[in-house]
Amino acid sequence: MKWLATLAVVIGGLAATGTAQARTVHDVASSTNWAGYAVSGSTFTDIKGTWVQPAVTCATTISTYAAFWVGLGGFSGGPGGLEQIGTESECNQGHPSYSIWYELLPDGSVTIPMALTPGDTVSAEVSITGPTATLTIADLTSGATFSTTATPSVLDTSSAEWIAEAPSRCFAGSRCLQLTLANFGTVQFSGSSTTANGHVGTISDASWSATAVELGGNVSAAPAGLTPDGTAFSVAVIQPTQAAKPKAKVKAKPKRPHGRAATPAA
Repeated sequence: MKWLATLAVVIGGLAATGTAQARTVHDVASSTNWAGYAVSGSTFTDIKGTWVQPAVTCATTISTYAAFWVGLGGFSGGPGGLEQIGTESECNQGHPSYSIWYELLPDGSVTIPMALTPGDTVSAEVSITGPTATLTIADLTSGATFSTTATPSVLDTSSAEWIAEAPSRCFAGSRCLQLTLANFGTVQFSGSSTTANGHVGTISDASWSATAVELGGNVSAAPAGLTPDGTAFSVAVIQPTQAAKPKAKVKAKPKRPHGRAATPAA
């Protein structure tokens, strides 16, 4: 359900706000449906993140959607897999609803039978051991938990991501429809860490390259800078009247669609 479509990469001078060992710059990428942070440049076997589920503001005339997740793979240059788990907000005819899911691309998403309420604090983890992925999510507010283990048909450990997303819906023949981003206001991510080659670090760790991903479009979203320890950041929706002048873009080579949407390549 949660898929990074064609990615346009912009190399910029976004200063890091991490600790002394952090990288001094982040790359900046423009996406049609992701906003948040991704790290690459190593082989990642674990990712953790926590966020507060935001309430969505629903218009009565259109349906809108937003997903929040952590995952491994799918960012750039990998084999096309993506192991991810998170939450989703939907607005249908002015009525909001909230759900929890996981997905192992190229397979479709699976709804997790857990209740979710705006304001709940959610913690999620994806861990890889050999060919096996373990996906875990916990609603720290209600105390509900879920964990599953599976062997993805395509395993991608080339990146790790903490993302707010405007989903797409795919149909037979891999035709995909980009969905309108729901107005979730701001989502707060914290407790962000990942493991690569046995080393545990935060988003801003010098052992990998961090990229800030900005979602473009009529309703867009962008991440704020990282906290000094590199573990937390927020993503805010930008309404059309707030949108800044677009950055120059370098078009990326798209991959074939997976699941309900397409994944990118650098």
